[in-house]
Amino acid sequence: MLVLGNRISTLLRSATLPGHIAKGAIHNISRRSFTVLGLESSADDSCAAIVTDSREIKANVVIRQDDEHRQYGGIHPYVAIKSHQSNVPLAVQRALSQAGCTMSDIDGIAFTRGPGMPGCLSVAAGTAKGIAAALGKPLVGVHHMHAHALTPFLTQPVDELPEYPFLTYLLTGGHTLLLLAEDSRTFRVLADTIDSSIGAAYDLASRALSLPPHPKGAGAALEVFCTRPIPDSELGDIVKPFVTPMRNEMAFSFSGVLSQVIIPIQRLGHNPDERTKLAFARAFQDAAARHLTDRLLKALSYCLQGHIHVKHLVVSGGVASNMFIRNRLKECLETASVEQSPPIKLICPPREFCTDNAAMIAWASMDRFQTHDYDDFAISLRPTWKIADLTQPDSVDKPWHGRRSRALNVPTLAVENPE
Repeated sequence: MLVLGNRISTLLRSATLPGHIAKGAIHNISRRSFTVLGLESSADDSCAAIVTDSREIKANVVIRQDDEHRQYGGIHPYVAIKSHQSNVPLAVQRALSQAGCTMSDIDGIAFTRGPGMPGCLSVAAGTAKGIAAALGKPLVGVHHMHAHALTPFLTQPVDELPEYPFLTYLLTGGHTLLLLAEDSRTFRVLADTIDSSIGAAYDLASRALSLPPHPKGAGAALEVFCTRPIPDSELGDIVKPFVTPMRNEMAFSFSGVLSQVIIPIQRLGHNPDERTKLAFARAFQDAAARHLTDRLLKALSYCLQGHIHVKHLVVSGGVASNMFIRNRLKECLETASVEQSPPIKLICPPREFCTDNAAMIAWASMDRFQTHDYDDFAISLRPTWKIADLTQPDSVDKPWHGRRSRALNVPTLAVENPE
C-alpha cells in the first residue's frame, strides 16, 4: 500500500497539469466526437456519465443513498462521504461498461466543483483528478447549478432548444433561483430564497406528515401522496388555504409555507389520519406552486417593462421533475400569454435529467474543453459558489455551514440536500 501511495504521489507531482496541456498534446479526435467522462457527488447521489459533443449520452449512471439517510431525517455528511467513496468508482465502472468504452476513448474529465457539501464534493473531485493525472487527460470543474441550467441544450430536440435570453427556474434541495440567462455563462438573479429551498421544504413537510417512503426521496413521496383518489370536496375544511409569504417581494420564503404544515401537525400531538395528511399535503403543494407562479409573473412583467424579449422558461433541478409544479408553471405561462407575443414556452428536461446526474456535468464542461480552458490539479472546491459569480475568483465565496431548518428537529449531523 505504501508503494502504491508513493507511486500515485510521484505521478501527481510529475504529471503535466491539465491547465497547461498543450493543444497538440491531446490525441487527434477530429474524426470523431469529443467524449467527456463526468462525475457528480455534491450531495447524496454518486453519478458518472459519458457524453459527447454531438449530444450523445452514451452512459448515465446514478447510485442513490436514500435508504442510508432515511433514519437521520436528512443527509448525514459522514454516511454520504463513506458511500461516495465506494459508489463513485463503481459508477465510473458501470458507465464505461454501459457505453462500451475504455478510458482510451475518453478525451476529458469533468467533475462538480460546487456548490454542495464539501466532503461529498471532494470524492468526485479527487476521483476526477486521479484519473486525469494517471491518463494525461484535461480536467474541468463545473458549477452544479450552471449544469442544471444548461441541461435542455443536451436533452431537447435540436429544433426546440431555448434561445437567449431566457428565464430559468432552478429548483433543488438547496436552491430556489429565478434567473435571466443572458448567455451561456451570464445569469442575472431575479429572485432567490431567504431561507429554506423548495426542495428542502418538500422533504421536511413530507417527513412531518410521516408519509410513506418513496424510492426517489421524501419530496417525491409528498407529490405521489397528493394524487390519492380522494377529491378535495371530500376533505371539507380540514385545512384552510395556506398564506403565501412575501407576496410583494421578489424573493422566496419556503420556511413560511412549511411552518403552516409543521406547527398544526405538532399541535395535534399524534399521527393524523390519512385525510388530514392529504389535506395538509395538498395545501402545502398548492402554496409552494403559488409562491413560484407569483414570482414568475413578476419576472415576466420585469422583462416586458425592460424590453427583454424572452421566448422560453427553462425549469430544471430535482423539483422540476414534480409534474404538479410543471403543470402550474405551464398554466401560469398560458395565462400570461395574453401580454406575450409569441407566448413563452416551458422547457423541462426529462425527469431523470432533472435530478442530480453527471450527464449535465459532462455537457456543461464541453465548451471549456473545446476552447482548451482547462483546470489545474490545484483547483479548489467551491461549496458556496453562487451562479452570479460563475466567472469570479474563489475569494468571493463564504464558508459553508450547511443548511438546517428551524421548523423541524433535524439531527445535528443531518443537513438537507444542499445541491
